[in-house]
Amino acid sequence: MNKKLVAIAVIGLLVVSTGSYFVLTRQAGASNEITLHGNVDIREVELAFRQPGRLAKLYFDEGAAVKQGQLLAELDAKPYEDALAVAKANRALAEADLNKVRHGSREQEIAQADAAVHQATAALAEAERNFTRQKTLADSDAASERTFDAARSARDQAQAALSSAEQGLGLRREGSRKEDIAAAEARFAAAQAQWTQAETALADTQLIAPADALVSVRVREVGSMVSNAAPIYTLSLQDPVYVRAYVSGPQLTKIKPGGAVTVTADGTSERFKGTIGFISPKAEFTPKSVETTELRTDLVYRVRVVLPGAAHALRQGMPVSVTVDEAGH
Repeated sequence: MNKKLVAIAVIGLLVVSTGSYFVLTRQAGASNEITLHGNVDIREVELAFRQPGRLAKLYFDEGAAVKQGQLLAELDAKPYEDALAVAKANRALAEADLNKVRHGSREQEIAQADAAVHQATAALAEAERNFTRQKTLADSDAASERTFDAARSARDQAQAALSSAEQGLGLRREGSRKEDIAAAEARFAAAQAQWTQAETALADTQLIAPADALVSVRVREVGSMVSNAAPIYTLSLQDPVYVRAYVSGPQLTKIKPGGAVTVTADGTSERFKGTIGFISPKAEFTPKSVETTELRTDLVYRVRVVLPGAAHALRQGMPVSVTVDEAGH
């Protein structure tokens, strides 16, 4: 009888010890989990035109999903098309001037200058003969001094005309000066830059989605006159979704960027898998949005959690709980 009682007592002790072991093990496992509290932070983009003008078209309303590269809105492009046409014409004019100075004189112009030299040479020869004849007559008193002076003046003028014609021919053959070519190149470069600028301004009359997003706010309506940088749409970036949470100093050493987390939100049973993307290097006083009262007077560190594919269930500002597995950090 006593042996039976002893056996029962031993079994009871084993059961109690085993139960205690499982409780301690479970508590130890639970202690490896850190729960943080924060809010959903969906990033937004305010889209605006870089150019002023009249809003001609809006293609999406609030709540619409848009894709990266999709056309969202357009300004009246007519003023910018006209400016581009003017820039193209100025560029063509500058290019023609540049080609002209680069190529120098045409063959016909060189030939014309050469003919002018021959004509001036012939005129000088005739003036020289007349001068010689009048000098001979003047020496024999057969011609008046006035006639001799006129012949000498005609000879000098013929010499000057020949010199001018020869210089003109040299300039034609030599072509444009380096300074003239450099000036023409600079004018062409300026015209090219104005053309490029006009093309950019015309392209800026179209508003393009920078990423896949959801239209959260439509600020303007068709027909509105808008200045550059005036918001037209506000887009909510859908992937990834971020969570802004806070960790206390003692817990800081137990987490690190890249660690796996599980996020849950009030009102939904869905659990979202994510990673810790950033831990602030600076401490701050706990914001009022943190739900746990024991942390509200402490210094904490901001943590950013990255959640891919969670935009369908999470909304901006929703309070969430972030569970960090310390054992897996």
